[in-house]
Amino acid sequence: MSPTLKSGLLIGVLCGIWTHVMGFTGWYKDPAMLNAFYLVILIQLVVLVWGLKQTASEKAYGGQVMTGTLMSLYGGVILFFNSLLFTMVLFPHYFEDLRMMYAEMMRGEGKSETEIETAIQAAMVMQTPFLQALFGLIGTVVTGLIVSLVVAIFYRKK
Repeated sequence: MSPTLKSGLLIGVLCGIWTHVMGFTGWYKDPAMLNAFYLVILIQLVVLVWGLKQTASEKAYGGQVMTGTLMSLYGGVILFFNSLLFTMVLFPHYFEDLRMMYAEMMRGEGKSETEIETAIQAAMVMQTPFLQALFGLIGTVVTGLIVSLVVAIFYRKK
């Protein structure tokens, strides 16, 4: 298996596992733990560095940037389907749970019920399984591109 495919699969699987940890522990409903989700960025970064080190002797800067972006695309596709599984099958009340948590957080900040309802209604437009999965895919690829632009400076054929 090529390092590009192997790294992409690792990104998808490891980030997917972390997403499920967040779900099964209920951390996604806990305001204190919610930001732990962003560990997926660190996972992606570590796997990209590892993968780009493996291909460094073969590819110049542009090739490394493309390789890292492709790794992230592979991972992102896996995460797209993982996100659909997560929000549609395993945690079908995911978005309702988030809305309830956000409403409680806003109450704690002293927001009025009207302000809370307005904010929740505005957020609901984007809270669909497909859109969240799509944003995850896009975010994974964009993160991969940015990280690859930097990492390829250090790990490339010279």
